[in-house]
Formats: sequence, structure tokens, C-alpha cells
Amino acid sequence: MEKIKFVKNGVSNKLPPGFRFQPTDEELVFQYLKCKTFSYQLPASIIPEINICKYDPWDLPGNHGEPDMYFFSAKEAKYRNGNRMNRSTNSGYWKATGSDKKVSVSSSISNGGIAGIRKSLVFYRGKSPNGTRTHWIMHEYRLVSVETTPCNQERHSSN
Repeated sequence: MEKIKFVKNGVSNKLPPGFRFQPTDEELVFQYLKCKTFSYQLPASIIPEINICKYDPWDLPGNHGEPDMYFFSAKEAKYRNGNRMNRSTNSGYWKATGSDKKVSVSSSISNGGIAGIRKSLVFYRGKSPNGTRTHWIMHEYRLVSVETTPCNQERHSSN
């Protein structure tokens, strides 16, 4: 059986057959997103960095046989001096749905505080507001805390 290859910056990382990447929300925010944001070493270099809005969901790079795909994507402002995010693609747009979910870090790492937010988005074909809802769902994670403690080190309090 052939090993799966993941390539990042021209360097190939081989993972064993049967490897399944199933991180929790906490792991995605604390061990990957926070590490990526503060340029710490990632636990594994298996999440590619792409501009998510350059692709329609069915054209995203990767193995489409997998139920979940993960990407790092930089925020892109819709307007030069605005705070609204650009979530449109060539054939549609990502629309936020439901309420944001708080992603808490276990008490042993960050005093049980909120580390991030998970926003759910649904893809609509066409132009807003007349788009047609599709079955494509994306979860967008963002950091809330600005603590710069290394990602894989626990913080110990002295009492």
C-alpha cells in the first residue's frame, strides 16, 4: 500500500497508510491556527494554505473522497478600508448561518478561557441575495485570545 504524500514548500511529508486527520475544534484553534498565526512549529504540516475564495467548493484542491478538508486561508477584505470579509467565489458566495460557537481551551492550558470562535457558512450559487443554497458547509475558525504562549506548552500558575 502506498503512503500518502503531503507537500508543503516543496518538501514532501509521508504519512502511514490509514492515517486519518480528525482534529477537535480545540486542536484546530490552539495547536494549528494559533501556531500558524504566531509562526510556531505546527504538529504536522498537512494543512495547505490557499485562498479559499479563489475556488468554488467542488474545485478545492485535495482528496474529494474525504468528508472533511482543512485549509489555512488569509482573510481578504471585501472593501479596501472596510471590515467586511470577501467570501465570494466565481459562481457563488459563502453565507454565515446560525450563531458563532465559542471554542474553549481546557483548563490545564489556558485557565478555561475562550481561545477562538467557529463560524458556520453555507455555500450559495449565484449572486446575493438571490443565490440558491447548496449542500456545501464550511466552518471558519478565528482566534479570540492574543496570548502568545507557545502552542504546545502548558501554562503553570504559581500559587
